[in-house]
Amino acid sequence: MQSAMKLPFAILCAVPFIMVLGNSMLVPLLPVMRTTLNVSLVQVSLFITAFSLPAGLVIPFAGFLSDAYGRKPIMAPALLIYGLGGLLAGLAAWLVASPYYLILGSRILQGIGAGGTYQLAMALTSDIFQSKERTKALGLLEASNGLGKVVSPIAGSLTGLIAWFAPFFVYGFLAIPIGLAVWFFIKEPSGQDKNRVTFRTYFRDLGQVFQTRGLSLLACILAGMVVLFILFGVLSYVSDILEANYGIRGLSTGLLIAIPVGTMALTSYLSGSYLQQKAGNFLKMTIVAGLVLETAALVVMGFFDNIFIFFLAMVVMGIGTGIVLPSVNTLITSVSAKERGGITCLYGSMRFFGVALGPPAFGLAMTLGRLPLFLGAAVLVGLITFLTAFFIQTEKMLPPELLPGH
Repeated sequence: MQSAMKLPFAILCAVPFIMVLGNSMLVPLLPVMRTTLNVSLVQVSLFITAFSLPAGLVIPFAGFLSDAYGRKPIMAPALLIYGLGGLLAGLAAWLVASPYYLILGSRILQGIGAGGTYQLAMALTSDIFQSKERTKALGLLEASNGLGKVVSPIAGSLTGLIAWFAPFFVYGFLAIPIGLAVWFFIKEPSGQDKNRVTFRTYFRDLGQVFQTRGLSLLACILAGMVVLFILFGVLSYVSDILEANYGIRGLSTGLLIAIPVGTMALTSYLSGSYLQQKAGNFLKMTIVAGLVLETAALVVMGFFDNIFIFFLAMVVMGIGTGIVLPSVNTLITSVSAKERGGITCLYGSMRFFGVALGPPAFGLAMTLGRLPLFLGAAVLVGLITFLTAFFIQTEKMLPPELLPGH
C-alpha cells in the first residue's frame, strides 16, 4: 500500500469499526436495560432490530446515490446522522422518565445513518484497490469490523458502569469526527462515471447483473446474511444465560462475549491476507469450509450444556465466520465495477437484516429449548452450505486479473 493511502485507508477502516459499535456495545447491557426499563426480552432486543432494519432498508438507496454522485458525499453525512441518533438516544434515556419509545425512535435514526457507512466503505475500497491487493484491503475492513465487535462489548460494559445509557453518547463522540475526517481527508479515484443514470435505469442494470450471475450472487449474499444472523442471535442468547444461569454480568459478560468475536476478527484478518495470494475457486472453497465449521459448532452448542464446551464451540463459530466473510466480500465487490455500489449495498442490506433478525428470533426460539434452537440453526447453515457449494461460480463473479493464470 502506498504511503499516501495509509491515512485515508485508516479512516475507511474506522467506518466499519464505528458502525459495528451500534449494536455490539449494547449486547452485554441488554439484561440491565431490560430490568431498568421494565420490558420483555423481545422488547429490549428491538433496540438491535430498530437499528439494523432501517439500515438494511436504506442501504440499497445509499448504493444508488453513491454510484451516481460519489461515495464520500453519502458516507460523511450518514456518519453525522448516525452520531446524532446516538446523542438523542442518550439524552432521552438521561432526561425522560419513560424513555423506551424515544430510544427506539433514536435507534431508527441511527440505523438510517448506518445505512450509508460500511458498505460504501467497502465499495470505495474496491474503487481504490484494483489488483489482488483488494482482497487484503477488504480483509482489513472486515477485521476492523471484527475488532469493533471485540472492543464494543468490553467498552459497552465499561461505559455501562457509568450509566446504562452511556454507550449512546459514545456513538456521537466517535461517529461525528469520523464523518468529518471522511469528508476532508479521503479522495475518491478520478474518472468515476457519476450522474450517469436514473433511479429506474440503475435498478434495471442491477437486474441484468442478477440475470447473468443471479444464483452465485444469491448464494454469496445468503452466506453473509446467515453467519451474522447466527452470530448476533448466539451473542444475545449468551448475554441472557450468563446472567440468568451463572450470575455473570457487567464487564465479565463483555469479556466473555469478546472471546468468539475476537477470534472472528483475527481470522478475518489472517484469511484476508492469505486470500490475497489466491484466486478463483479457492474463495468458494473457503466459504464452504467456514460454513461447515459453523454448522458443526452449532450442533455442539445444542448437545452440550457445559459452559466451557459451549464457549469453545463459539470460538469455532467465530473462526468459521471469519473465514466466510472476507471471501464473500471479495466475490460481491468484484462482480461489476459499474454497479459496485448498488450490489455491495444490497449485500449490506441482507447483512443488516441478518443482524436485525438474529436476537429476536433467538429470543423467541429459546422457548423451544436449547437443543431445538441450535439444531434448527445448524440446519439453516447447512442449507446455505449446500447452496454455496453448488451455485457459486467464481469465474462469473471475478474479473480476469483475479482468476487463475493472471
